[in-house]
Amino acid sequence: MKVVVLGGAGDMGSRAVRDLAAQEEVSELIIADINMNAAERLAAELGEKAKAVYIDANEPETLVKVMEGADVVASAMGPFYKYEKVAVEAAIAAKVNYVSICDDYDAVESILPLDEEAKKQNLSILTGMGWTPGISNILAKKGADELDEVEEINIYWAGSANDAVGLAVTLHTIHIFTGKVTSFINGKKVEIPAGSERERVEFLKPLGFVDMYHLGHPEPVTLPLYIPGVKTVTLKGGLMESYLNKLAIAVAKLGLTDTPRKKQVLGKVLKALLPVLEKIQKPDVPMSGIRVDIKGTLNGKKQHLVYQAADHMDNLTGVPLAIGAMMLCKGEITRKGVFAPEAAVEPDRFIEELSKRNIQVVCTKGIS
Repeated sequence: MKVVVLGGAGDMGSRAVRDLAAQEEVSELIIADINMNAAERLAAELGEKAKAVYIDANEPETLVKVMEGADVVASAMGPFYKYEKVAVEAAIAAKVNYVSICDDYDAVESILPLDEEAKKQNLSILTGMGWTPGISNILAKKGADELDEVEEINIYWAGSANDAVGLAVTLHTIHIFTGKVTSFINGKKVEIPAGSERERVEFLKPLGFVDMYHLGHPEPVTLPLYIPGVKTVTLKGGLMESYLNKLAIAVAKLGLTDTPRKKQVLGKVLKALLPVLEKIQKPDVPMSGIRVDIKGTLNGKKQHLVYQAADHMDNLTGVPLAIGAMMLCKGEITRKGVFAPEAAVEPDRFIEELSKRNIQVVCTKGIS
């Protein structure tokens, strides 16, 4: 099978590429990136089945061209608020199945209207198959399946600026701390100020307690579409380097991130400054984690399920992208249209694949 990975030379994309290169079923692997030096180095490392191809998301015809004839396209091409809709439209034009790690809520909202067009083309467009969204959605689905009724899903993610170095990650962080973001509370879609309602939440070691804030992510947009009866879905996240959370909130309030151009400029400045800033507060072990709390009832009793995982950000993000691509190629995902992971990915099967790659999911259960 032929697999194309957009942004395949980047932090998250290269992890997916390496995973896919190890799969016997993959006979041709296209590393599509604007950074040809990095793409060619990675292709040389992986051998004959890998090939580097130049793309530029600002020239969508380059995307369509590289996608044509592929069995599946996997996208790690961020920032997704700029490029997810561009990539999905290209996939539909090329008539190829698509999976991405899109983690921007407004990007997801922009592609959901393409559902009918994708169905007409008999295509599967799976958005948000990474860490968060991705692992988070599938764990929420697993917990929901174990309960008779689901009342509330609270998703938390903790990351470290030292656990990823790409500009797209920096731009995403700036974006999700800006303006008002979508949440789902008491059965209604609401807008909440980004960076509000700080909450201190415990994650698996070595992360421990991390400050969490309401941030812009797709889970509150998609989970209410696919989890029947859920009344509340929230997403909070934060960096272990707490000063960076405060910095992101401050620059947003100053209006320094309210346009794509301002985000791009600030992102490049912050990325250049990170080696200096990290001396302020550097975690002993840069790691990332996900925690999903599902509350509801089982046999008439209140239940509180907690699912967690911790690993390096590229593993948590890139590995699910590779798993999703393989599931699409093998026909394990059959849904057509535009959809999120919780709509089509069987949780236990996915967790099994994570385990094969040494990413372990931990579950605790209790009566709330």
